[in-house]
Amino acid sequence: MFIEQALDFKNDWWRYLIGFIVIFLFWQFIGAIPLIIGMISQMDFSDLESLQALENPNDMFSMIGSKNTVLTLLLISFLIGFLGLFIVVKNIHNQNFKSLITSRNKIDYSRIIHCFVVIFTLNSLMIFISYLISPSSFEYNFQLEPFLILFLICIFLLPFQTTFEELLVRGYLLQGFGIAFKSRAAAFIIPSIIFGFLHILNPEIDKLGYGFLVAYILMGMTWGIFTLMDDGNELAIGAHYANNLVVFLFLTADWHAVQTNAVFMSVEEPDLLSMIIPMFIYYPILIFYFSKKYNWTNWSGKLFGKINDNYES
Repeated sequence: MFIEQALDFKNDWWRYLIGFIVIFLFWQFIGAIPLIIGMISQMDFSDLESLQALENPNDMFSMIGSKNTVLTLLLISFLIGFLGLFIVVKNIHNQNFKSLITSRNKIDYSRIIHCFVVIFTLNSLMIFISYLISPSSFEYNFQLEPFLILFLICIFLLPFQTTFEELLVRGYLLQGFGIAFKSRAAAFIIPSIIFGFLHILNPEIDKLGYGFLVAYILMGMTWGIFTLMDDGNELAIGAHYANNLVVFLFLTADWHAVQTNAVFMSVEEPDLLSMIIPMFIYYPILIFYFSKKYNWTNWSGKLFGKINDNYES
């Protein structure tokens, strides 16, 4: 079982607390050093307008260089966070890193690929159908050279961001809260809420209000269901990468947390309800599909049951 296997390792609650702090320091402080250096190197401290740019993240990032440069520096922070997660799991918990990914004997890459293909296809179709229905809501933004660089960044660096977030939230924290509270409900709900609030400083929240956190929490709950019902993180890893890859490659907006040289730029004023309501249809469809594909059973037990302290690996 995905949560119970963490009982084989050092799982005191204080280890998870210290571990999370260490991971956060790697991710948000050490990982931010390249971005800070890039920003400082471009600042003119004698220019008041240059200093005022610090008040707006988009203006601050634009000082560094191209969108691809900014994206690379942002993704490096997740690569360093990934390293911090690996160090914590191996040294604070003496835990097998694979157990953070799956309860199977080996990682099921076919699950990752299948989920990636399904969600990449669906999300891409939704963007292009929206473009066909309302082309005035989009601005064609394609430029070959920046797009090819973006594509390479998304292939080599983006997986570190999405996989790090999944292994942190629906691996490390999910197992930690599950063991601490001896409750699958805690493992399911608390990390999903944390996942939402990790995005609270995103520009989307400034644009749409705190209600948009619901979108991130719904996403977190969906990936949490994938992880708990499937006894592994493979589906969530594939889903998260596909979701971000589609947005990075095909659709950007001046209010997105990360702006890219995507094919299209959204010029329509976003509306909170019109963005959230479809999720109440889309995510249940995904859950239903994968439940049938992988024959999920015992829903109440896996999502809300107690943690078995007598688990034997």
